[in-house]
Amino acid sequence: MPGGFFMDILNIRQLPSRFYAFREKYGLSGAVLKTFAIISMLVDHSAATVVRVIASHANRTDPELYRSLNRLYFFMRRFGRLAFPIFCFFVVEGFFRTRNVKKYALRMFFFALLSEFPFDYALHHTQRFTAKQNVYFTLLIGLLVMWGVTMMKGMIAVQAMVMALGMITSLYLRTDYSYHGVFLIELLFVLRSLPILQSLAGGGYMYWYESTPTQFAFIPLLMYNGKRGRQIKHLFYLFYPVHLLILGLISFQVLPRIL
Repeated sequence: MPGGFFMDILNIRQLPSRFYAFREKYGLSGAVLKTFAIISMLVDHSAATVVRVIASHANRTDPELYRSLNRLYFFMRRFGRLAFPIFCFFVVEGFFRTRNVKKYALRMFFFALLSEFPFDYALHHTQRFTAKQNVYFTLLIGLLVMWGVTMMKGMIAVQAMVMALGMITSLYLRTDYSYHGVFLIELLFVLRSLPILQSLAGGGYMYWYESTPTQFAFIPLLMYNGKRGRQIKHLFYLFYPVHLLILGLISFQVLPRIL
């Protein structure tokens, strides 16, 4: 019946409001999502360090173990790719929620500098690796882009130039995820007021970029309820350099003595 057809359309139009109500009641806090992200990151970096070192040794001594470790490495790295979009998402959220963008940027710059040696040592087994800089620099550039775009409100051409400059800077500095990471932050920033479209666009772009399960990070992000949750101050900032340093020491100081 025509009436039933129009009622179906009406119900479809009500889906977003129903979703938002469901998310408000059953959604995930920022603390939960960030915890999931650091677990994902820990799994990823553990594969890139500890598992890789053990697999390298097994390649010379135990072919069957080597094949098993390669499979483990593959799945750990895939799961680990979920972390980056979540961190990008919360840089955007942090930008809108912070009372002082300048202090936010300086804090991120400090941790970018602090993380560079652990990043180089753990993931590249050297004290200084200039071919790539740690992910904090990518997040920092994205933050500065959002700040610049906001300051140039109404000046669309200038805003576009600021966004392009951010991507070029990331490419030139060779930051982790390069200009793709900065563009993702820009995309999430522009679409922040449209969370469903934000998740679809972000997930689609990461699938195009990596063709890995990275896009699935936007499923839990879609359930973000806007609440901070219980967080230990600076824990999420410190976790990045500390866990990399520990993994580096295990991989290149402890394991060579055991294997």
